[in-house]
Amino acid sequence: MSGETFRTTGGLRRRAQKLAINKLRDRGPVDEELVDRFLARHQVPIIEGERATFLYRGDADEVWVRHRVVGLPDPLPLRRIGSSSLWAATCDLPTGSRVEYQLETRRGDHYERFNDPLNPRLAASPLGSSSVCAAIGYAVPEWVHHDSEAREGELVSEVVRSKALRRDQEVLLYLPARFNRAARYPLLIVHDGTDYLGYTAMKTVLDNLIHRLDIAPMIVAFVPPRDRLKEYPNHAPHARFIARELLPLLAERFPLQDNPSGRTLMGSSFGGIAALSTAVRYPGVFGSLFLQSASLVFTDIGTDHGGGPAFDPVVKFMNKYRARPTAPVERIFMTCGMYEPLITPNRSMVPVFRSTGMTVKYTEARDGHNWENWRDQLRDGLSWLHPGPQLFVYE
Repeated sequence: MSGETFRTTGGLRRRAQKLAINKLRDRGPVDEELVDRFLARHQVPIIEGERATFLYRGDADEVWVRHRVVGLPDPLPLRRIGSSSLWAATCDLPTGSRVEYQLETRRGDHYERFNDPLNPRLAASPLGSSSVCAAIGYAVPEWVHHDSEAREGELVSEVVRSKALRRDQEVLLYLPARFNRAARYPLLIVHDGTDYLGYTAMKTVLDNLIHRLDIAPMIVAFVPPRDRLKEYPNHAPHARFIARELLPLLAERFPLQDNPSGRTLMGSSFGGIAALSTAVRYPGVFGSLFLQSASLVFTDIGTDHGGGPAFDPVVKFMNKYRARPTAPVERIFMTCGMYEPLITPNRSMVPVFRSTGMTVKYTEARDGHNWENWRDQLRDGLSWLHPGPQLFVYE
């Protein structure tokens, strides 16, 4: 039989196609020539409906898929196909999903972890690269790629002498195409700024979205940290630098909108905590927050949060905020990946934020805690916070 029959909730029977890897198993002894032909016919991982089959070819005692997908076993073990060099594991992968992963092998006492040699699709991050598995229904947004018709904005490097941080702080400023000093621009301040530029193609994204009239032309300050684990979780010197040094300096040098609604703080992960805690320390200075997979970790009882010492100041700040929530801004746009551990605290904070009177828009993606997930949500967030004329007309 080429498939399996099963009963649906309506009582009807339909045929499910047998997975390619199971067809290979059913052919009897699998030799290397058969493996060659099988791999030549299939893109790896093999996506069939809402199932993904991961493959590895090589000699090993054990092989696993390593990932950070909440809900799937980690590591996910692969099984050898007969006595061949091919290993396989199949798991659920719902429509629209995107997963980053690596493979790990054991040969005796030697363990090795690496990107999938059968899969050329990679994603980069500050920690290195990972292989990418994309389900049916996922596609990289077209506005991520260079558009030859979009006029390019300019990146300008500025060095700010900071008393709060006790050092010189580099800031990369994005000035939109057709920058005009007679105009007034909204300001977006981005935590982990150089990472957003490097791993989300954010300059290209800004150029494209402004060109398409999806977002308003804006000035963007990309601010990199020196020690993010120290400076980002409710760190008073960092907040003072952003609100009392950087903002006044930019307002003096550039034609910015002179009201809170024209100012947005943005960050992902620990950068999201930096944005939120800065706004809480300086309420009413900024009009909106753009939080991506923010590390909104808290405890309902005790202090055992399981995140390690780096999260101690985060949990202290979040527990205090949850006890007495305030509205430091008018609007918050939040995104989070369904497959990351932070999905529960992010979902939990939406009603807390809304209880203060802030307008909150919250979206989820079938993705994890990674830069390409955050990249894919940029249009929705920026166009909601600072819409361009196209969205004013058509949405």
